[in-house]
Amino acid sequence: MTAQLIDGAALALEKINQLKQSVTKLQARGVTPGLATVLVGDDPASRIYIRNKARACAQAGVNSIHHDVPASATEREVLDLVTRLNNERAVHGIIVQLPLPRHLDAQRLSQAIAVEKDVDGFNWLNLGALVEGAPGITPCTPRAAMAMLDHAHVPIEGRHAVVVGRSTIVGKPAALLLIARGATVTVCNSRTPDLGAVTRQADILIVATGKAHLITRGMVKPGAAVIDVGINRLASGKLAGDVAFDEVKDVAGWITPVPGGVGPMTVAMLVENTVDAAARSAT
Repeated sequence: MTAQLIDGAALALEKINQLKQSVTKLQARGVTPGLATVLVGDDPASRIYIRNKARACAQAGVNSIHHDVPASATEREVLDLVTRLNNERAVHGIIVQLPLPRHLDAQRLSQAIAVEKDVDGFNWLNLGALVEGAPGITPCTPRAAMAMLDHAHVPIEGRHAVVVGRSTIVGKPAALLLIARGATVTVCNSRTPDLGAVTRQADILIVATGKAHLITRGMVKPGAAVIDVGINRLASGKLAGDVAFDEVKDVAGWITPVPGGVGPMTVAMLVENTVDAAARSAT
């Protein structure tokens, strides 16, 4: 068996082209979606992420407004910037790029973003809406994982899904989205005893631990859908996921690559959240 590859890069491009049509319709109503990004310091990886987001915005016709902030900035200075962006009508989405310098409280800054402009989906009100199944902004990476499963026509209802990772950014919201779709969900982590005994039960396996090649061939149920959220830089300089791709692709039914999998789709979902926020502001 060779797994069906779920090409996140191709799917993201398709999504961006769809969003471009939505943006054109909004512009006809006098609204151009705007995404404001804030980068504190000059972390090279963060700058690459910001550049990728700006490129996707440009492709969709979304206005990208970037703010560089020195690493020496105080928390009050960053909070004041977020407050100004909250009040700007041309800004429909705001992200403060993580990680932040140690002297800044990431939680306090993320919660300062207006709930309707929280396009990362990290605000507690948006997370609470996800728990309740109420309307809100869904975190981008879990939304990307679900979109990729749907694109591949992977059955979800009635299936056993295992999420490896318990973060508020990926693991917990991914579990909630799967529950909402009728899956039976198990959440574990890299320290779960006999992790393979759990993951081998999964019809759908979502892995987000930040540990390269944690999931090997013997830990995957034949025919399972494997969504690899991890991205790790090896000593060789190459990027690798949390799943040992070359091993697992011969047993899984579907699999996402790293790079070119969940990452590009996460950016596309960020753009979609921004366009959706702009549409709500226009009603």
